[in-house]
Amino acid sequence: MNVRIFLHLIGLSLLWGPAFLYLNVAVREIPPLTVAAVRVSQAALILLLLLKQQGRSLPHIGTSWKHFAFTGLTYNALPFFLVGWGQQYIDSALAAILIGATPLFTMLLAQLFRADENLNRQKLVGVVVGFSGVILLFMLGLLAGVQLTIWGMMATLAGAASYGAAFVYSRQNLRGLPPLVGPTAQLMMASLYLVPLALVIEKPYTLPLPSTMAVIALLLLVLPSTVLAFVIYYRLMEQTNATTLSLVTYLNPIVATVLGVWVLHEPLGWHVYLGCGSILLGDTAVNGLSLSRLWQAADEMFGRFGAAGLLHYEVKR
Repeated sequence: MNVRIFLHLIGLSLLWGPAFLYLNVAVREIPPLTVAAVRVSQAALILLLLLKQQGRSLPHIGTSWKHFAFTGLTYNALPFFLVGWGQQYIDSALAAILIGATPLFTMLLAQLFRADENLNRQKLVGVVVGFSGVILLFMLGLLAGVQLTIWGMMATLAGAASYGAAFVYSRQNLRGLPPLVGPTAQLMMASLYLVPLALVIEKPYTLPLPSTMAVIALLLLVLPSTVLAFVIYYRLMEQTNATTLSLVTYLNPIVATVLGVWVLHEPLGWHVYLGCGSILLGDTAVNGLSLSRLWQAADEMFGRFGAAGLLHYEVKR
């Protein structure tokens, strides 16, 4: 993995990491299916307007829309709802840590469907170490006997598996698209899944108006954490393999945990940190990284660009 790819991954983590905090705030007042429906539908609308402004159009009905339908389901509709539902019962930091298992699912699925992914001893050890951390988090939850917490964790972990499937599938079937076309079509398909379900099941039009804070959190989910993040993601998809692409979920827990503890004052037990460490170590091994390579890339990143410079660089491209 070269420095440019690492820079892009950092940029994505700075956009997606805070999404767990925004989601935690939003689902306190807005049902999770409605949150997911608003998130994808408004993001799709914004991207469609940007696409039209640039004089581009979406593909005609054909095979590509089958691919958009699958990624819209696995990358947006399912995980956005599952993680939102789960965060009603677990902290944002714990949700991000569980989503950090995405590279483990990605690697396993890539072995079945991708020719450029090779399973070696290091990756196998990474899977074992990573899922050991997941098991630790679940075991202590089971011992505590809090059923809703376990269900929240299971829903979030299912979201991680869905992300893994999306990483592998999109890398194989949605490369080479013009800018903005991929994320726009994908989010439009996700909207077709979620908006009718939200209207029928949760009936948001009958609910009281949410607070200003909840609305702000929802807007932040839509703009930086969905619109801008998916534009960067589709560019990055052209440059790396599926497992490395999912490395952004290795960085997300770090951002989300810091924000959860600092902003939301979430209490995290020793087992959460230990489980997080095991998952992240597993992710590191799966992606073929070493601490020295990570340090070298990070040093060059902050020396040449800085976080703000990275985002400015990506938006101008």
